[in-house]
Amino acid sequence: MSNPVKQAARQGRNSTPVHFLVRLGYAVNGLLHALIGVIAIGVAVGGSHREADQSGALATLASSPGGVFLLWTVFVGLTALGLWLIVSAFLTGPADRKKRAGHIVSELGKGVVYLAVAATTFTYARGGSSNSARGSRKLSASLLAAPGGVLIVVLIGAVIFGIGVYFIVKGISKRFTRDLSLPAGSAGTATVVVGVVGYVAKGVVLCTVGVLFVIAAVTVDPHKSSGLDGGLKALAALPYGTVILVSVGIGLIAYALYSFVRARFAHLG
Repeated sequence: MSNPVKQAARQGRNSTPVHFLVRLGYAVNGLLHALIGVIAIGVAVGGSHREADQSGALATLASSPGGVFLLWTVFVGLTALGLWLIVSAFLTGPADRKKRAGHIVSELGKGVVYLAVAATTFTYARGGSSNSARGSRKLSASLLAAPGGVLIVVLIGAVIFGIGVYFIVKGISKRFTRDLSLPAGSAGTATVVVGVVGYVAKGVVLCTVGVLFVIAAVTVDPHKSSGLDGGLKALAALPYGTVILVSVGIGLIAYALYSFVRARFAHLG
């Protein structure tokens, strides 16, 4: 990236309007996690038939008063956050070449994920619908039918499992506190608590999703890989599954609360 282009990108990245949209992105990401957590609890107690994933959360927004406005707000926020992370991947990070490479991959990956959810939100905002679980199964089926597809699906599962472990470690170690300026007093303490609970809960879900992809590859059964919705419902099928899924649902709501705080206090420099 040439210096003039890099300088312009840096100025845009650090502008007040862009920071506002990025903070909006963190806030709406929290909203989606809160809805997924509520749906997960509903599934656990038998009171919800929605998909316990982004599609279910977006469908809930679409059916609520002012749903179209909320969906467009989510779309704008997630798009801004995704693009900001992609730009930040090349403008920030450690000087060490190996660590910088890891930073770029990590930020790009997060940016792409947010843009993917934004694309799904765009579909709902225009009056359409989507099914993340069905899409995950179709992707697995296509890959398993291709040469070397089993290995690819195993690798996808391993990567998702690794991300889940990362979330768990980040939660237990409280490294997430580096991402924001903790508010003072009891608010800061509460932020740490919901951060730990939220990161661990999200990590558990991602690890479960990763395991399901590996099982789909080993059994050559794409129906086993049904994404976040499948991961949460797989937890419900375990012994004491209702208690586990309710706990995870509460954890995802805790992650949402942390995201709301991050929207206000995140380091964006």
